[in-house]
Amino acid sequence: MYGDPATIRRILRDSGDTWAVVGLSTNRNRAAYGVAGVLQRYGKRIVPVHPKAEAVHGEQGYPSLAAVPFPVDVVDVFVNSDAAGGIADEAVEIGAKAVWFQLGVVDEAAYEKVRSAGLDMVMDRCPAIEIPRLG
Repeated sequence: MYGDPATIRRILRDSGDTWAVVGLSTNRNRAAYGVAGVLQRYGKRIVPVHPKAEAVHGEQGYPSLAAVPFPVDVVDVFVNSDAAGGIADEAVEIGAKAVWFQLGVVDEAAYEKVRSAGLDMVMDRCPAIEIPRLG
């Protein structure tokens, strides 16, 4: 329900190539680090968003979505479900086209708010798993 194939395909192919990865840091042991690398290999520009604002995978980091000085197409969320709703609200505020909640990140109220705002959204899925399936 929260990741139908048509929406997944639309986000990965048509929503744009600038992906803010919220929760991405230089910690190579975190899932966000590996997923961001996969996104880059598939031609996406990743934008690390983390309180430390570290550069990751050669891209400048920012402390928040609001601090990113250029348009973001997709907001990929690697934070606890409890904090994900606030990030989804910020994604709507900055004019993102889509929001992607990673595996294990579930907030049904945030999903409804984002969809009601007209954005595509996928929840409890991983683009690093889905993107190779596109062929």
